[in-house]
Amino acid sequence: MAYENEIINRVANSPLVTFDLEDYYPQGERVVYNIKDNLFQEMILREKDFRTFVKEHDWSQYQDKYVALTCSVDAIVPTWAYMLLATKLEPYTQRVIFGSLETLEAVLFQEVLSHIDPTEFQDAKVVIKGCGNLPVPDFAYVEITRLLQPYVSSMMYGEPCSTVPIYKRPKKSALK
Repeated sequence: MAYENEIINRVANSPLVTFDLEDYYPQGERVVYNIKDNLFQEMILREKDFRTFVKEHDWSQYQDKYVALTCSVDAIVPTWAYMLLATKLEPYTQRVIFGSLETLEAVLFQEVLSHIDPTEFQDAKVVIKGCGNLPVPDFAYVEITRLLQPYVSSMMYGEPCSTVPIYKRPKKSALK
């Protein structure tokens, strides 16, 4: 029996499916390994010195971390140097990439979101949750939009009580 002044939670009763990218956020510390510290005068990589460093360095300090390999100075670093670093880091890290922390986040979300089955959202009205506590990159929002758009009937951004329309599948026109 409904009361005359009863408050009805229309959000709770709606057919909206909330997709929260924070649920897919890879947990773990992110660090940058800057090869500039291995360069002579921050300009030149001396192979012998570099190989000695790589051999003697304690790589276990990167245990279970996500590592972005980069060079923050204008120097020519041979590709093999990054490859050598990757071989030493790989046994310890959760993931090692070449690039910035932003690139690292994009790679991590690319990997995680590639395991989503978008057909589970067939014909759904999906709200991609915004504003959270974790630093979800814009890349992840664009990627989930790309993945879900062919399947959903509509997509919104924000919170179920306050959304911004993003996509609505066009209605099929009747054949004449």
